[in-house]
Amino acid sequence: MKAKVMSEQQVADFCLTLPGAREDYKWGGVRVFSVAGNKMFALQNLRGDSLAFKVDKELFLGHVDRPGIGPAPYLARAQWIIMQLPYPLGTAELQGLLQRSHQLVVSKLPKRLQVGLLL
Repeated sequence: MKAKVMSEQQVADFCLTLPGAREDYKWGGVRVFSVAGNKMFALQNLRGDSLAFKVDKELFLGHVDRPGIGPAPYLARAQWIIMQLPYPLGTAELQGLLQRSHQLVVSKLPKRLQVGLLL
């Protein structure tokens, strides 16, 4: 049985449930999810109907080897991956990776800004 996949709106709704998350539109229609003002953890529509986000450095190559997932343009050097709709990951896995992206970004913030953002 194939895992249920999330829609673009379900991903956006999930991102906004993460502590301190906010949404902006930049660069001609890219939907940006960030914390602490401007620290991005996910992007929608970077290139077409896509989703991009940060992954753990040591897992980056394993993710980009998977079908339907590649290095994100301009952001791959910071271990960001990109995928097109329909997303090639099931709901539970995608939510886990988005939550991890959020936490990777939060962990780089000064300690005083991390309060209330860590899961």
